[in-house]
Amino acid sequence: MSSSQATGIKIAYIGGGSRYWAHELMSDLALCPEIKGHLALYDINLDAALTNVKIAQDIFSRPESKTKFTVSAEKKAEGALKGADFVVCSIEPGPTEMRYSDLEIPAKYGIVQPVGDSSGPGGIMRALRSVPVKMDYARLVMKHCPNAWVINYTNPMTLCTSAFYAAEPKIKAFGCCHEVFGTQRFLAHKLKEWGKGDNIDRRDIALDISGVNHFTFASEAKWKGFDILNKLSEWVKDDAIFSDRTKTSLQRKKKGEWFEADAMVALDFLRRFGALGAAGDRHLVEFVPWYLRSEKELHRWGVLCTPYSWRLERSRQKSSTTKYSKSILNPSGEEGVTQILALLGKARLDTNVNLPNRGQIANLPIGAIVETNAQFRHDSIIPIVAKPLPPGLSEAVRRIVSVQRMTLDAASTRSKNLAFEAILSDPLVCISTDKAWKMFNEMLSHTKKCLPGWKI
Repeated sequence: MSSSQATGIKIAYIGGGSRYWAHELMSDLALCPEIKGHLALYDINLDAALTNVKIAQDIFSRPESKTKFTVSAEKKAEGALKGADFVVCSIEPGPTEMRYSDLEIPAKYGIVQPVGDSSGPGGIMRALRSVPVKMDYARLVMKHCPNAWVINYTNPMTLCTSAFYAAEPKIKAFGCCHEVFGTQRFLAHKLKEWGKGDNIDRRDIALDISGVNHFTFASEAKWKGFDILNKLSEWVKDDAIFSDRTKTSLQRKKKGEWFEADAMVALDFLRRFGALGAAGDRHLVEFVPWYLRSEKELHRWGVLCTPYSWRLERSRQKSSTTKYSKSILNPSGEEGVTQILALLGKARLDTNVNLPNRGQIANLPIGAIVETNAQFRHDSIIPIVAKPLPPGLSEAVRRIVSVQRMTLDAASTRSKNLAFEAILSDPLVCISTDKAWKMFNEMLSHTKKCLPGWKI
């Protein structure tokens, strides 16, 4: 597999009817001459997978395509997984209508969530739907392709990756997230402002990453020997940087710019604790109680809530149309194909990744899924030990890991009591236990069709 010639591999794609991730993966594969082979798509919506087969045939026949993949849509997951070298998993845990329970019901009780897919009541409910499904797929992987590397793109990233290992401890799974890339791009922009150069590649900015997915921090940031974090720490001493962003937020809300933010929260973590938030502000705010007392308070930090109504309308549009454009193929900016190359021994890659803790974060439980840097080499991923976080952040991350452990156990055993304990332990749940219990039962009732085996 370490030959410089193109290697024939099989990639199984669970969620192969995807309107986004599948198209990105296929385009990146088409632009990679080092590998070729077969892409087997499986989706509970067979028609969506069949549509992607047609799209793939177009992609791999384009003049700019540098390789060839045959593509099939499989009626059963077993058919896609059999003999696979790599498994990509990006599946939505239930229809978009389930997000009502994640977002709208907590909002009735004053709990604000910009995203609601990783932490908070919404993230916990999403995990209750996701974990059993991921555990089932883990068992299928170990039955049909036990040596395959499994790449998870599904949120909640930490708990979905945890589910693979809870079901099959010997599985070779890892979670991929591009939030850190955004932090690198932000720092590249700051370097340009500071006169350090134009068109700085975000991959040249070295971050020491530690935390759990979407609640990650950089305790070190350097570019060609220049200490970015030291410069940034001096810069954030200016209180004017943290002026009220409400006006900007309302303008964004009017334009529907739901995903825009200014890294104010990431910088506030640096100002208050000494480590830079390394995920987007929309995610960072959901792991602590300080920024989400109200939507108005959230706007002060330049962050918006993505409305459930917008998500629902977007999903309905995507069900009848495709995002695929026949414009020239361009790299997606994701690292999935580069990771595959490295695992095949055709490249070397050091990047952030979600893996079981083997000591890369010293104060967290062994086996907990954590996000740090790691070395991707031939058929191995070696975690890089992270620099210790400041005490306050270390404790905040430890609390989240504890809540995630309870959530994993609740989802795998279908324990309503333990799931409620996780809800109460979450930092966003600052309401009375009676109100929390009522909220929790409303959420369960709405999403019960995606919770088979639960006594609701």
